[in-house]
Amino acid sequence: MATFIKCGWLYDGKGETAAADQAILVQDGTIAYAGPAAAAPARKQDDVFLDYSGLFVLPGLIDLHTHLAYGNAKSEENIDIYSPMEFRALRGMFFAQQVLAAGYTSICSPGDAGRISLSIRNAVDAGLFTGPRVMAAGPYITSRQGLADWYPTWIGTPETGVGHLVKSLDESIEEVRRQVKEGVDCIKIAMDGRMKRADGEFIAAFTQAETSAIVEEVHRLGRKAIVHARGREAVLYSARAAVDLIFHASYMDEEGLDAVLKNKCSIAPTLTFLRHDIDFTQPTDQAFHHGRRAASQAEFDTACAVLSRAYKLGVPILPGTDSGFALTPYGEWHAKELDIFVKYLGMTTAQALRSATSLAAKFLSHGAGVGAIEAGKLADLVVVDGDPLRDVTVLLEKQRIKAVLLGGEPVDLRQRSYDPSKVSDFSHQWWSTLYTRERVESLFGASRVAA
Repeated sequence: MATFIKCGWLYDGKGETAAADQAILVQDGTIAYAGPAAAAPARKQDDVFLDYSGLFVLPGLIDLHTHLAYGNAKSEENIDIYSPMEFRALRGMFFAQQVLAAGYTSICSPGDAGRISLSIRNAVDAGLFTGPRVMAAGPYITSRQGLADWYPTWIGTPETGVGHLVKSLDESIEEVRRQVKEGVDCIKIAMDGRMKRADGEFIAAFTQAETSAIVEEVHRLGRKAIVHARGREAVLYSARAAVDLIFHASYMDEEGLDAVLKNKCSIAPTLTFLRHDIDFTQPTDQAFHHGRRAASQAEFDTACAVLSRAYKLGVPILPGTDSGFALTPYGEWHAKELDIFVKYLGMTTAQALRSATSLAAKFLSHGAGVGAIEAGKLADLVVVDGDPLRDVTVLLEKQRIKAVLLGGEPVDLRQRSYDPSKVSDFSHQWWSTLYTRERVESLFGASRVAA
């Protein structure tokens, strides 16, 4: 039995425009025909018929930076420590379904504790649960200068954390081999973190020789290498090593850009996170008092300047939102990255949609089957009330997402509520300030101090 889909407008994920009065025929989860309704194979009596004649159909969208294990966290401690791995896996499956309902049928989960993303990927692939198709990484490979080595040395890097601390090149290579044995699709290297030189420049977590050796082993074993690299040095070393995907690249310089172009690296800048830090952080948030808004604004401005230039020179700029934090909750803001691409990087709406479909698919481990509407591809589709080629922000409006199909099967779009205090808010700060006499007087007046 086949599924016959009538489309008001169809965007195939590759071109500049959408075509009107189209049809899609799906057999065994795969597209058998996509094109003008007038030329479509005749619909059989027992075919399932889906009538989207007044709606816009496009390929399932792709977010390459969705951390399934983070749980919409407000702190690193909540990510790493305050819930057991088993609960995180169950929670991650729930949130993966939130992402799917937003129209994102494929994601990359680029670095999570233990085997959480692997387990979610495997459960979805086995048909145990409905969820997006997942490209999974294990814990970040990090050094003392890298992301995820957050805690004091007398505590160390917890086994339940998102990073695996390596202390030598040999340990790095062994960790690559261990993760590949366990079945990861890609391996993430924390190429910088929070450590800076006196002049404010980020320090790379690994030397060029170390970086090149780690990436060579990742590629030798048939996996893709991805990196967290914000600073100039980390981006340069990563690009010289020919990594597949660089997250952030905010402070990339001309030398780094030349290396990115030479070695055909892609960049997923994750500008949504920075934009939300700027726009959403409130005086009641601890981040506000640590200068996060100003720092994020400076990074956003620098990133937009260098990345718009990179895009014009032909660097693939791919979407990722760092979903999984309180600033970027699952299923809420994934298409915001596309809006930023249009407003700040100079993309057309069609170019932004291509970045989230056919171009992003080239990076995915399962990308050969997704990212476009054409014969032979999986029937992963999004049905929208509106025209994202005119305004990509229609993809942010939940009420406009009328259907999401995985392999031609509509998924349940009903919103399921949950209690955040029972999901991720386990690392409490009972008070947000230090109540000295001076602070109390500034908040409540002198009478409160006198009392």
